[in-house]
Amino acid sequence: MSDSGTAPANPAQAAFIEARNLWQEYGDLVVLERLNLKVDEGEFCTLVGASGCGKSTFLRMLLGQERPSRGELLLGGQALPSEPDPSRGVVFQRYSVFPHLSVLDNVALGLELPRSKLLGRLFGAAKREARERAAEILTKVGLGHALNKYPSALSGGMQQRLAIAQALVMQPRMLLLDEPFGALDPGIRKDMHALLLELWQETRLTVFMVTHDLSEGFSLGTRLLVFDKVRHDPQAPNAYGARITYDIPLNETRRAQTQLPDELAERIAAR
Repeated sequence: MSDSGTAPANPAQAAFIEARNLWQEYGDLVVLERLNLKVDEGEFCTLVGASGCGKSTFLRMLLGQERPSRGELLLGGQALPSEPDPSRGVVFQRYSVFPHLSVLDNVALGLELPRSKLLGRLFGAAKREARERAAEILTKVGLGHALNKYPSALSGGMQQRLAIAQALVMQPRMLLLDEPFGALDPGIRKDMHALLLELWQETRLTVFMVTHDLSEGFSLGTRLLVFDKVRHDPQAPNAYGARITYDIPLNETRRAQTQLPDELAERIAAR
């Protein structure tokens, strides 16, 4: 739960992800302050809040792109690796695909680069194995029919499926999603929601997903984390940062019943 502040007595019982008194500051701009959070492995956390409240900043910290200004961010009781690694898959709103590679090569490349750092490519049996694994993942995300196509021939929803396959092929422990469906039409978003839930139920990855869509946050997550500023100074608007002000466990009943205060819901909806 958020704002717990105390570490487990036994490291073997440590939370999968733990933030302890986390701050992120850029000079005089305070983005996050006093953020405390514990997340168990396999949880699906949706992150909502008004624009500028540090959701994507926290995601970048989980990825290892940024380090906290103060406080600790732990993985299994140990300091989170400070560089992105295969244990953390990420999908952004803008498709992170290679336009000059086929769908199959886009995904297989993730397996080839770590194993062939000098040439960047595998050969023989190792290459066949990588391509078979890539094709398996692509079939799971509904792109088995498009292995030899190029990203330019894919719709927006198909390109996002490709980006998800790129992340999953590395078999990460944690999947980080930064508004992955924000640019998609409502009908396609619904299909992507179903796909994401199916993949999560199958893999039980720990998922952190940033969204500005409250209904998306409630319908997908097992926990809804609301980022908001609790302190404001009109004379110094950058002096205070956001923290997690609501940490709501979700199940089918709670999804239907839980509501946020109207003022907070309006700020989130206004982006």
